[in-house]
Amino acid sequence: MSVNTVALKQAKFDWSAGFKKSLPVAMGYLPAGIAFGVLAQVAGVPIWAALLLSVVLYAGAAQYACLPMLSSGLPIGTIATNIAAINLRHVFYATPLLQSMPKQKWAKTYCLFALTDETFSVMTSLPSDERPALILPISLFNQSWWVIATALGGLIGSALNDLVPHLDFALVCLFAILAYEQFAAIKRYFPIVIAMIALILASLMTQNWLLLVAIAICMGLILLRSALIAKVDAHDQ
Repeated sequence: MSVNTVALKQAKFDWSAGFKKSLPVAMGYLPAGIAFGVLAQVAGVPIWAALLLSVVLYAGAAQYACLPMLSSGLPIGTIATNIAAINLRHVFYATPLLQSMPKQKWAKTYCLFALTDETFSVMTSLPSDERPALILPISLFNQSWWVIATALGGLIGSALNDLVPHLDFALVCLFAILAYEQFAAIKRYFPIVIAMIALILASLMTQNWLLLVAIAICMGLILLRSALIAKVDAHDQ
């Protein structure tokens, strides 16, 4: 097989399958993104700025958190620090998917940028041999749903917020559904147990840095579990 043939094979993405795999995320992104667009209008953020956040930032929880900071006029440095803290968990998402990343530099860069909670959940529920052909299409379609939903929410305006209060809860519902779907696919209980223990411990320690502390505790428990498993395996041998 020639080098060109290998490169062509590596460049092949399954856009049709990627679109279908993105539809469950779309069912959650559409209401959550519309809610973001509406809440952006309530906060006085113009539609173009809300769309820019969905294109450049593209992080649901961070975008929701960004709205009150923007409306209150906080300095850019303060906003950037808070957003970076919220999105720190995304750094750990790339590790199990590095082997599935596209070979093309531009595609790999985009996939790393677009690796949200939902995209990570969908990708890790797929067989390893299917991931390289689907990671770029799924990432692109998922962000497209979010941007479209943001535009729809901005066009609807703040009137919907008066009719349907607590719109931001749509994102929480999406996380819960994706977590259940991933559990149904892999049938592993230990991530749920570790997450619950980390949340309880973190809530006893802090409220302002709850997410970061919970992530740190999760990492510690995962490493501890791996060390114990390795020790047991070594003992059995």
